[in-house]
Formats: sequence, C-alpha cells, structure tokens
Amino acid sequence: MFEFDPTRPKWHQIAEVVRRRIESGEYPARHLVSEVQLENEFGVTRTTVRKATAALREAGLITTTPGMGSFVSEHANSQNGD
Repeated sequence: MFEFDPTRPKWHQIAEVVRRRIESGEYPARHLVSEVQLENEFGVTRTTVRKATAALREAGLITTTPGMGSFVSEHANSQNGD
C-alpha cells in the first residue's frame, strides 16, 4: 500500500503519482485513469480521487468525458510539467 506523507493532502500526492506516470509514458495518451482503480490502489475515498483528477484536469494532463471517464490528454506525455 502507498505510504502517504502525513504533512500533505492525500489528493495532492495521488495527483503527483499519476502525473509522474503520465510523464514517464506508463500512462500513454488516451489511457483511462480509473477512479475505482485509484481508490483501490491508494485506499482512499472517491472524493479524494476526484480532487486529484480535478487537479490533473486543471493542469491539462487529463480530460474527462461524462459517462465515459478520465483519459490522458493527447499532448500530456510531451509536457515537461509546470
């Protein structure tokens, strides 16, 4: 199980992990970023995962389509981070 830094919000740490996976190519363009999978992997609530995906969406790393899910943006793997 993932060990969280107790001095930082969990959603922020999850967003960082997913960002690294996107930047490394582990999550390629159009890869589904599953909320259920993240909940299970990190042992957190859906609310926490949604805060993380909102931050990733704001950074332009993922796009979310209602009823379909969140996917890695086409240009996300080529970004150097902000």
